[in-house]
Amino acid sequence: MTTMSKSGSKSETESVTNSETNSEQVLTVEKEESIAWLKLNRPKVMNCLNRDLLKALLAACEELKEDRNIRVVGIIGSGTKSFCAGADLAERKGMTQGDTLDYLALIQRTMRAIETLPQVVIAAINGSAWGGGFELALACDLRVMVESAQLRLTEVKLGIIPGAGGTQRLPRLIGKSKAKELILTAAPVTAQLGQQLGLIHRVVPADAGSAGNQLIDDYHQALMSTVREWASEIATAAPLSLRQAKIAIDQGYDRDLESGLALETRAYLELLNTKDRLEGLAAFAEKRSPIYRGE
Repeated sequence: MTTMSKSGSKSETESVTNSETNSEQVLTVEKEESIAWLKLNRPKVMNCLNRDLLKALLAACEELKEDRNIRVVGIIGSGTKSFCAGADLAERKGMTQGDTLDYLALIQRTMRAIETLPQVVIAAINGSAWGGGFELALACDLRVMVESAQLRLTEVKLGIIPGAGGTQRLPRLIGKSKAKELILTAAPVTAQLGQQLGLIHRVVPADAGSAGNQLIDDYHQALMSTVREWASEIATAAPLSLRQAKIAIDQGYDRDLESGLALETRAYLELLNTKDRLEGLAAFAEKRSPIYRGE
């Protein structure tokens, strides 16, 4: 259905209902011009990732990757206490070993779907992100975090290891040695430390003001405003350029330099015959802002 957002801009909202309870809306997909919000909506269990929520995220990614009007995707949890507490341990209690393996494949597939979206994906970390919640943030391109929130990979304390990409994505972001420290000790990461490590890009102050910290429809408004502002800036770029830049960085990072440069050239060549490239050149010559259409 189509609604008006709190700021007065037109938005399109869709809720995904939990098939087990047939009442809980586990995920809300809300579109505001060039940004789409994926809003985790399981506040009673700290927005943890049960099978229904993972399937809803997968379905949302399938839809969004084909939506040329969306340039940025923001992922946020409801409330202020938790972004996402990881796997739903209550659900896991009743799983057989086979069920657990199926769950592991599902969460890995979901994280990969988020990571490979053609749009820029921003994690809006409104509260603590533990275990799979931290891994969800790692699957995003950029991370904005409320100052009072905390990241933590707790799996080794539970007799397992991070299984949704944490052992692979974290070292690639902050280096192997520091990643080992955080994973092997299950040490908490504050917003300040995360920014120092290059893991967190922007921090929303805890004292942003009573109006700034206000919850509207159960979501942190100061955090959403910060993400919107950044998303608006990103959305001025050519969407096909953003897509190819992501591909070049993500696929070239762990290759040798020559292979990486060859990949960069292929990504560059993908843009040569696009209408957006010609629009960019024309706009520069005419001293105006370009109008990119993803073509």
